[in-house]
Amino acid sequence: QVQLVESGGGLVQPGGSLTLSCSASGSIYSFYSMGWYRQPPGKERELVARITSHGTTNYADSVKGRFTIFKHNGASTVYLQMNGLQPEDTAVYYCNLDRGFTAIGETTSEYWGQGTQVTVSS
Repeated sequence: QVQLVESGGGLVQPGGSLTLSCSASGSIYSFYSMGWYRQPPGKERELVARITSHGTTNYADSVKGRFTIFKHNGASTVYLQMNGLQPEDTAVYYCNLDRGFTAIGETTSEYWGQGTQVTVSS
């Protein structure tokens, strides 16, 4: 029973920057990782960046050097700083939380936000 709320999406010019945020609430207890995925129009969802509860990060090759994922408070809020945005970055961005286990009373170990639209266009 975890709720994820994303914010920060919008329309930006090529080369611009945006910072996305994702706040988790509910029965957090603990988690293995949180991350960001994106789904461009007509394409499948792909991993953008993840961060574990210990702070280990990983990124898709397409965003390395441009995007940074970080957490601020008890690892229950994560951010995605996106610099040098390109039209190819246009997508719906989804926050994900992986608990790492299925807790008693739950039916899944993963949770998803509703998504936030990022559009990079002139």
